[in-house]
Amino acid sequence: MSDPVCKLWGNPDIPLFSKTGDFMLGGIFTLHNNIIKSKFTFQDKKLSFYFKSLNYKEHQFAEAMIFAIEEINNRTDFVPNMSLGYKIYDACSTVPLAIKAAMALMSGAEKAQSSTLPCSQQSSTHAIIGYSASSPTIGISTLVGQFNIPVISHFATCACLSNRKEFPTFFRTIPSDYYQSRALAQLVKHFGWTWVGTIRSDNDYGNSGMATFIKAAEKEGICIEYSEDIYRTNPREKFLKTVEVIKMGSSKTIVAFANIVDLEFLIKELVLQNVTGLQWVGSESWVSAKNVATMENYRIFKGTIGNTGLIKLWEDMFDCSFSALNSKTCTGSENLQQVNNLYTDVSELGVTYNVYKAVYAVAHALHDLLACQDNRGPCMANQKDTLPLQTLQYLKKVNFSVSNGEYVNFDINGDSPARYELVNWQLSVNGITEFVTIGFYDASLPEGKQFIMNNKSIVWASNDGKAPKSICSESCHPGTRKATQKGKPVCCFDCLPCAGGEISNSTDAIHCMKCPLEYRANEEKDQCILKDIEFLSYDEIMGMILIIFALLGTLLTSFVTAVFFKFRDTPIVKANNSELSFLLLFSLTLCFLCSLTFIGEPTQWSCMLRHTAFGITFVLCISCVLGKTIVVLMAFRATMPGSNIMKCFGPTQQRLSVLTFTLVQTLTCIIWLVKYPPLPHKNMNSNKEIIILECDIGSTVGFYIVLGYIGLLSVICFFLAFLARKLPDNFNEAKFITFSMLVFCTVWITFIPSYISSPGKYTVAVEVFAILASSFGLLFCIFAPKCYIILLRPDKNSKKHLIGKVQAKSL
Repeated sequence: MSDPVCKLWGNPDIPLFSKTGDFMLGGIFTLHNNIIKSKFTFQDKKLSFYFKSLNYKEHQFAEAMIFAIEEINNRTDFVPNMSLGYKIYDACSTVPLAIKAAMALMSGAEKAQSSTLPCSQQSSTHAIIGYSASSPTIGISTLVGQFNIPVISHFATCACLSNRKEFPTFFRTIPSDYYQSRALAQLVKHFGWTWVGTIRSDNDYGNSGMATFIKAAEKEGICIEYSEDIYRTNPREKFLKTVEVIKMGSSKTIVAFANIVDLEFLIKELVLQNVTGLQWVGSESWVSAKNVATMENYRIFKGTIGNTGLIKLWEDMFDCSFSALNSKTCTGSENLQQVNNLYTDVSELGVTYNVYKAVYAVAHALHDLLACQDNRGPCMANQKDTLPLQTLQYLKKVNFSVSNGEYVNFDINGDSPARYELVNWQLSVNGITEFVTIGFYDASLPEGKQFIMNNKSIVWASNDGKAPKSICSESCHPGTRKATQKGKPVCCFDCLPCAGGEISNSTDAIHCMKCPLEYRANEEKDQCILKDIEFLSYDEIMGMILIIFALLGTLLTSFVTAVFFKFRDTPIVKANNSELSFLLLFSLTLCFLCSLTFIGEPTQWSCMLRHTAFGITFVLCISCVLGKTIVVLMAFRATMPGSNIMKCFGPTQQRLSVLTFTLVQTLTCIIWLVKYPPLPHKNMNSNKEIIILECDIGSTVGFYIVLGYIGLLSVICFFLAFLARKLPDNFNEAKFITFSMLVFCTVWITFIPSYISSPGKYTVAVEVFAILASSFGLLFCIFAPKCYIILLRPDKNSKKHLIGKVQAKSL
């Protein structure tokens, strides 16, 4: 299983760094990278050419582990009288070598051979620090977990490793991707990006992290336009396809959950095709990697934001060798301060510090074990009896702070608290890409307060320096609601205006809210305002016109009354039954005045008065007309020889008939008012935009009885007048009564459809108009001809003239 290429740079079967101690810690890092440059077939055999390179960052991790162990060994108050040793293996970026290293650490063998640990033998390694990637860590944890050996990773973030059933001995000093994915989703939402593309490594780290991100994004209302997977061994065509998807996408933000090595292949194609102007949001595995943040790559990743062996190393840094075969010999006194690479870069030590904390976590567990602190677990008198299982038990309980005050502890899943720095790619004055901290994320804080921004200026990917907009559809303004487009994600929607009587007062409202009954939506449909109250008022033009006509009718009626009173002794007044004429004029005056009760704001008294006054006065009016009609018919019969009919319908009978007809209507109105009186009512159904203040009739039956009674008397009166229309000219009042009743009935028959179809206050106006029109019809048709003769043709106002006409007709 050994790697022939890796042997050129150092034997992976033996630890590159080791030191004996009372307690042994193992370390597995990728101190060299294996990168397949090309593959070819030779004599039916597939051969690969590998390019080997040092991994400076992983060397820094290994040095951090050694530094922490030496620091602990030099302390007198910590793990007293005991020392920590270490064995650090190089996995050469391959999973098989990582597994071999784990087997060597379990068995205690100096070489990582294929031999396994006998069941009866206990491991001499009390804990393993590493690995830096999730997939190899899964393999290591699965293997060593069977032997209760703790594995503490500084950089394996896959949420799958939190499964305690599968990985019971796994711990980590870096937060799980479960928290990072949620933090990235909230970060995207924080900047208002709801339409994003995603890139992930096609391995445990990328697939698991992206699955958690997508789930969290959906809860935040974020939609995924596309989700592409990449892997270092994919053919170039696959990377070109991914670049094409990115170019064709409409989203301006890309969330990348990928390993550095996988992403470098994609970056190469993005640089070649100059795909710029996109806002990248990165996971911690690459967002603060110096080897990615080159000047060339900055064009692509400008404004990116995200959560944030020694001999060979020396030879490689100073281009020298400790071997005499090399022309340039290393002296060992070379100055590291003159070197600028990832190993000497101490500007981003977050992950490196995780290695330091991992070592201290093991040391604290051993210290508590030996001291039997708080009676947690079995007490061990000396290190020879200490087993990895005891270390594991105490490791679950560690809770301490390191020199910078940061607390280290593990939850029930072996995860450490989720705290992230938010970094932004910015270009320094020297033209170097810097990772500027723009804020922090702390998952332990309450919802909505987990982001703490430090108000530093953020550099964005856009050329105008403004935060990019990455949305599928523009936000729906207040007054509209979102309607999802068919066949598209929920982030793609149309904005539809709220229906009548509904509002939305927030951006991107899903539903419109109905306004309360007494409120209506304003023109923008973003606020409910009180409806206007509508009624036929005195101060509006229509109300004024109706008042003028009502007063005019009253004045005319009063004028006619004065004329009739002045000329009451003249033949024409006497011939037309002056008593009924005066009573008719009085009732017409009341008819004109009762129309005024329909104008103005309805009140309890005005509603009760308007309908009853209308019903009684019109019955009084029609009763008088009916009495006059009967008198005309009786008078004609009385002119015949031997007729004594006028005695049957004299003045007393006339008064009783009018009183009886009016009394019936009065009793009907009283019963109506007592049982179901008309009252003010706010009509909100006829018009959604206004409140119509009207009089509710109370009893529909009572209302129709009152109107029906008036109609019945009108029809009887019209019928009798029609029968008397051919009487002699001196009794031609029947003709005028016939015409007046025709006008009266026509007005009220026309009133019914007009009343029903008129909205709001116009309903009342139509009713007032009908009252005035019918009253004017009676006044003009019955009294205008008589006034004409009295005032303009007094020569015809004589008994001789009336008798002459009768005789002429008789001949």
